[in-house]
Amino acid sequence: MPVEAPEIIQVDDTRVKCEGSSGALGHPRVYLEMGDESFVECPYCDRRFVLNEGAGHH
Repeated sequence: MPVEAPEIIQVDDTRVKCEGSSGALGHPRVYLEMGDESFVECPYCDRRFVLNEGAGHH
């Protein structure tokens, strides 16, 4: 059975929040910081938040 690729979300900020899917399929809200990287992955749902090109680090 093939595994779905994680969702990739383009963002303009190095600080993001993730709640998973809406409703009962979600997970606790987590706040994530990219640090020196240009992406961060949610430890619950594996969503990948990628910093848009040209957006600056804080």
